Amino acid sequence: MEKPQRNLWQLLNMSFGFLGIQFGWGLQMANMSAIYEYLGARADQLAFLWLAAPITGLLVQPIIGHASDRTWGPLGRRRPYFLTGALLSSAALILMPRSSALWMAAGLLWILDASINISMEPFRAFVADLLPESQRTRGFVMQSFFIGLGAVFASAMPYILTHWFAVSDTGGSASAIPYTVRLSFYLGAAVFFGAVLYTILTTKEYPPDDLEEFARKKKDRTGFGSNVADILMAIRTMPKTMRQLAPVQFCTWLGLFCMWLFFGVAVARSVFGATSPQAPGYTDGVKWGGICFAFYSGVTFLFAMVLPRIADALGRKATHALCLACGGIGLLSVALIHNQWMLFGPMLGVGVAWASILSMPYAVLVGALPPDRFGVYMGIFNAFIVIPEIIAGAFFNRVVTFLIPRLPGSIDVRLAVVMIGGGALLLAALLMLRVEDQSRA
Repeated sequence: MEKPQRNLWQLLNMSFGFLGIQFGWGLQMANMSAIYEYLGARADQLAFLWLAAPITGLLVQPIIGHASDRTWGPLGRRRPYFLTGALLSSAALILMPRSSALWMAAGLLWILDASINISMEPFRAFVADLLPESQRTRGFVMQSFFIGLGAVFASAMPYILTHWFAVSDTGGSASAIPYTVRLSFYLGAAVFFGAVLYTILTTKEYPPDDLEEFARKKKDRTGFGSNVADILMAIRTMPKTMRQLAPVQFCTWLGLFCMWLFFGVAVARSVFGATSPQAPGYTDGVKWGGICFAFYSGVTFLFAMVLPRIADALGRKATHALCLACGGIGLLSVALIHNQWMLFGPMLGVGVAWASILSMPYAVLVGALPPDRFGVYMGIFNAFIVIPEIIAGAFFNRVVTFLIPRLPGSIDVRLAVVMIGGGALLLAALLMLRVEDQSRA
């Protein structure tokens, strides 16, 4: 069917759920490494403790995408998965900061990460389903807009509660996790569910063009074996553009995980001078890391407004390569900074990169995909996000152990990993130049 053009308000409605999704992501990325250290984790354990979540995502995402392609009911095709993911994520956000042991926090991160992805990946297909090709770039950029806005408040929330509302970090509890962090997660649960529910209630989906044919195909491909075979077939027949984007995504997200895993705890040590989680300045350093994440998310929020015009002028491929290079240079420059305020310079580059990462690859990808397979291919595409996370979790403990005796005393091992992330983003920028964008719409 011919899809109508959507006005600005309709574009806002269909992407508003990402505000909540990113609130959950932002809280997780800005605070989980610190939560682990509060509960006694060592530097060489941090990456390993993140490992269970991406393994689950690698398995779950293609299944969720494939299932949503073949779903139609009262809530439509993608919206049942938004709702399920939001309910599970909100529950995990409430329980996470109540963790009393490392194993409990790691288990809840596994649940939270899987639940967020259940909501997030169908959102990508949702935009491709509803928008004509000429509006897809703007649709994905609108998601970047809300992701940036949500992450600003999520990343800065513990700092805001402390410095704007004078909330005590103890909160009358003996928990090792500061009260401001716990309260931030509780607020995040409410925002996550409320934002996703708003999109569910305000944006309807198109039914399949031929419901009888849709039902027949669904009936013909039932059973676990048939569904697995269908997903494997989709992997074997990935479009060329998707194969070219795969190494770009791999390097991009490897760089991002280096930053998310270690930036906050690196800042606490290299800028605030803390030597352990119990040392003076550690908590302030971690909170300032959250402020830096909020700043780059704010840059993302603002840059998303002009990104479509840049893409129209330069093309999506060149735009994405340039933005990735800005992020890579930003992360590498962190090593030169010893003043907390100067960290906003590198975060400017990261924010520019993040706005593009959340939109340009998907806008390029959907132009090469068959419309009835958006969900499964978006789920498979997610593999190139979680595989580098799995590699980081499985091997970064060895990287950290290898680097510790070999680094000069002025460079903390956590900071070195952040710099590795900058190099990965620069490599991703180079790889993007070889991608074929089949549609410039």
